[in-house]
Amino acid sequence: MADGVRRPQGGAPPVSPGARRPSAVLGHPATAPLATLAAGVAGAVYLYGTDPHQPGHWLPRCPFNWATGLLCPACGGTRMVYDLMHGDVGRAFHDNAVLLLAAPLALWLCGRWMAEGLRGRRRRLVVNPRVSLAVLCVAVTWTVVRNVF
Repeated sequence: MADGVRRPQGGAPPVSPGARRPSAVLGHPATAPLATLAAGVAGAVYLYGTDPHQPGHWLPRCPFNWATGLLCPACGGTRMVYDLMHGDVGRAFHDNAVLLLAAPLALWLCGRWMAEGLRGRRRRLVVNPRVSLAVLCVAVTWTVVRNVF
């Protein structure tokens, strides 16, 4: 240890005192929320200049809609976000009313996840079974209403 290099036991290569393992950075509680934010910003930048109401863009089609021809509970979400970014709340409501109404809650949950991660704490989302059942019922009802009426 006279040269400042710590030599682990078992024949492993020497580790310098200030070296950080990549897993320490990837395992930090803020890594996942920050990566999610970066992906969201990149997607929003692309979406801002790409009108999903028009054909001929790289936006993927909903797999449920492709397979069944029916609208899933999230269908219209991309168009809704595009319309919100361009200030058209009425058209966003028409694209997907339930997602628009749920968006503030989703943003609040993501904000809490980010804040806890930046504080170095892991945020574990624990959902009450009744809440899960309520979300499932709303999603199924919304799917039926969208496809029948």
